[in-house]
Amino acid sequence: MKLSSQILGVIQKKRGEKSFSEIMQLPEKVLQFGTGVLLRGLPDVYIDLANKQNIFNGRIVVVKSTDSGGADAFAKQDGLYTVLIRGFENGKQVDTNMVNASISRVLSASSEWDAILACAENPQMQMVISNTTEVGISLVEELIQANPPVSFPGKLLAFLYRRYQFFNGAMDAGMVIVPTELISENGHKLKSILLALSTFNQMDAAFINWLDNANDFCNSLVDRIVPGKLNAIEQQQVSNQLGYEDDLMIMCEPYSLWAIETKKGKTRELLSFSRVNEEVKITGDISKYKELKLRLLNATHSFSCALAMFCGFQSVKEAMSTEYFRKYVLLLMLNEIKPLVVSETITDKEAELFAQQVIDRFRNNSIEHLWVNISMQYTMKMAMRCVPLMAKNYEQNKPTPKLMLLGFAAYLLLLKTEQNANGSFSAVIGKKQIPLTDEKAPVLYQHWQNETVKICIAGILKEAKIWNINLLQFHNFESDLLNCVMELQEIPAPTILQHLIPQKQRNEK
Repeated sequence: MKLSSQILGVIQKKRGEKSFSEIMQLPEKVLQFGTGVLLRGLPDVYIDLANKQNIFNGRIVVVKSTDSGGADAFAKQDGLYTVLIRGFENGKQVDTNMVNASISRVLSASSEWDAILACAENPQMQMVISNTTEVGISLVEELIQANPPVSFPGKLLAFLYRRYQFFNGAMDAGMVIVPTELISENGHKLKSILLALSTFNQMDAAFINWLDNANDFCNSLVDRIVPGKLNAIEQQQVSNQLGYEDDLMIMCEPYSLWAIETKKGKTRELLSFSRVNEEVKITGDISKYKELKLRLLNATHSFSCALAMFCGFQSVKEAMSTEYFRKYVLLLMLNEIKPLVVSETITDKEAELFAQQVIDRFRNNSIEHLWVNISMQYTMKMAMRCVPLMAKNYEQNKPTPKLMLLGFAAYLLLLKTEQNANGSFSAVIGKKQIPLTDEKAPVLYQHWQNETVKICIAGILKEAKIWNINLLQFHNFESDLLNCVMELQEIPAPTILQHLIPQKQRNEK
């Protein structure tokens, strides 16, 4: 039995929720560019939960832009799909399933462009969401009369122009546009591209004014791990449990965040799904959420990555199932990173809560997050995420950040690579070679050719083009780091970590 509207009668809904038959009749309010699992596992979940609580009361038209595959699975299942939520929340295991009915239909841009443009004439259409990867938000100088335009901005501009024409330039016909691509200032960048593309297409001043002022292009930040499809064995097990098959089933972690930046009251009203989803943060400035994610999540990943690999761990869940490594991560975040994150805009309580959520996320045994994947472009990540924290620590004359220092030392040793015959670089751990993807690997490789470790470390620390700062300027940083590097070369990483954890905490179970 396949999931579809025909079997919704046998799927139980929670008490007080709107029925599936009622939800399926809701008007289309959202145009979504992208069918990917992140969109289906984050904003589409928020909209579905709000619909069930009789709040947002709108469904999504999804635009499929790529030629690969088709919309057949969505059509066969009436847009329905199952979301499995697996992991930890507040230290407790989460294992829940829900049927998502937020998607009304999926349209192919290549074959159904006219139908997509017709959506612009819907007076209840009020929002655009996108996730077209970082490459998707880029300027392609093209005519928007194409059927369809090639780029995502070209398609969006054509849609907005049709809307402008149909509603005779009415200012209240503007859209709330929320890109979720993982680039800084994504909403502002998308708007600037559309304005440039309007000029290229020689569009009239009245439309450009409408585009600029009637529409709200919101910067946003999304955060949720959505691995997507289960493997065949797990898929069958879940299907047996649920009593139906679902080709669109996805799995997500419990944690989620969608921070949306706007200063317009009308936008807040339109995004009413935020009222039943506390993970949706609508605010005039999302920088607080970016800082929390960058430092407590991303920087912790980067400081921990090489150490975990030297400990022999393949995945995050494997490392976090080990007491000494879990303690290292917790102490790193709470004792060294959190004090540097707390500011006028981020309270100690907010930083503490976020750190505890990170611990829950790291120990999720349903997600296979490999350290070798986290190590991709390691040097760039260290420069962006970690070095500013260490620099701030020294500028504030705080005690030597021993756990950060150990993580940075392990990174340097991981980048003590061997160059392969094809010019690529591999890390060496024991007798094992691990291919690395790091555009700065050649620079560090050259430094590691120096005759002493001391010269090597000094050379790397003053690479201002990498770090945007000369790290030799910080008192005792070079000598402390050198000691950590030497120690890691002589003593197994697990032994070092276990000795760094206070005895009382090591004995806690």
